[in-house]
Amino acid sequence: MLETIRNFDGSLLIKFQHLAVHDSLTPVVKVFTHLGDAGIMWIAIAVLLLLFKRTRKYGLLMFASLILTYLVNNLLLKDLIGRTRPYEVFDGVQRLIGKQHDASFPSGHSASSFAAAMCIYLNGPKKYGIPALLLALLIALSRLYVGVHYPGDVIAGAIIGSLMAWLVYKVYDARQEALHPAKHRRK
Repeated sequence: MLETIRNFDGSLLIKFQHLAVHDSLTPVVKVFTHLGDAGIMWIAIAVLLLLFKRTRKYGLLMFASLILTYLVNNLLLKDLIGRTRPYEVFDGVQRLIGKQHDASFPSGHSASSFAAAMCIYLNGPKKYGIPALLLALLIALSRLYVGVHYPGDVIAGAIIGSLMAWLVYKVYDARQEALHPAKHRRK
């Protein structure tokens, strides 16, 4: 069963790369993929949000989402599942960036990008949330383009990151309601 899933996921990746990879596009996609490295861009945005009183709440919620996502995704699931990278399994996969040194499932780039972007979308103005989600999607797709993740890794990472952001949002919302019930009902 697991081998069937891996083979299906691998063939989807190979087809995606066959359709998407073009020499003129590769430098641009590499920029997007490196924007997600170690979540640094999202961490920098959270720090920037922390600097201003008006956006401090968003920065704190983004940090909470990123930390929770890291714990679940990188410290728990990657080690627990230990999925081999697709370029190590399938000859038809083109690896367009350096070898990765952790497990493939789930995608950390996708998880952290969607955790941060969904946090912005759920808590802040939609005029920032929608572009953040589009950037998260581009980063996630870039991981397929450069050949370091299966489609299932990217989808799972996006779902995990989104769920962690939603969980942080719900906990914050419940806390606000408990602290300020009258104000919260007027929303």
